[in-house]
Amino acid sequence: MSADVALLDLRLRRRSMIGYAVGMGVYGFVIVALYPTFKNDTSLNQFSQGGSTVAALFGANGPLTTPTGWLNANLYANFVPLIVLLLTIGYGAACLAGQDENGTLGLIVTLPVSRRRVAAQKFAAMSLLAVPVTIVTALCVVAGRGFDLTVSSRGLIGVSLGVLLLGIDFGALTMLIGAVSGSRGTALGVSSALAAASYLISSLAPVVNWLHPARFASVFYYAVGDGQLQHGLSPTSAAVLLVVALVLFLSCAEAFERLDVH
Repeated sequence: MSADVALLDLRLRRRSMIGYAVGMGVYGFVIVALYPTFKNDTSLNQFSQGGSTVAALFGANGPLTTPTGWLNANLYANFVPLIVLLLTIGYGAACLAGQDENGTLGLIVTLPVSRRRVAAQKFAAMSLLAVPVTIVTALCVVAGRGFDLTVSSRGLIGVSLGVLLLGIDFGALTMLIGAVSGSRGTALGVSSALAAASYLISSLAPVVNWLHPARFASVFYYAVGDGQLQHGLSPTSAAVLLVVALVLFLSCAEAFERLDVH
């Protein structure tokens, strides 16, 4: 019974977890394989020069022909976080509020396991859902060394960890909203809107002056928006992401204790 709830949820979502990882692997390999074709195309850099707001919306805030610029613009500043958030937010909305709405959560809470332990197992399952995508993407980037696409190991590990913690933070937020509201739709809608706002603040802050101070309120900034692929994940950013995850989980566990399960 120690991990049965988490294992059951992972088993039920194994197809989506594997499917997203395989799809991300194919997409990631295409991106790294295309780099030699574009690395000398200086016209690409014009797209992101001069404080282009359109380029910033896609996470392109520097030269696109460098390895880090190419990977940020095509993977780590946008697409990889999106896939991870689809997994964690989707599960976060379904694992408590969704199961409460369809009547299965009532069966789970009758098991000889405390609600806090149930919440902990679901939090662990949510965290594990994001791991395959981040690992597969990182492996594609490592394979990119055969295509003249080289980044530092520190940077790759840092941005991969940042993406993973980003997904965990928003997944935990979704679980919390679901535990408070008891509504899957509310949890999904509110957390998705906050994730979108966080992304926009982080991506536009370098080119929109009045948004620049607000970047410190964006989880995206601490995960992928502060040069993590170049310099790695700083201790400060890692601490912020971990503290946010811990606070949200503890709040979720407390709210779940009070949830009137149907």
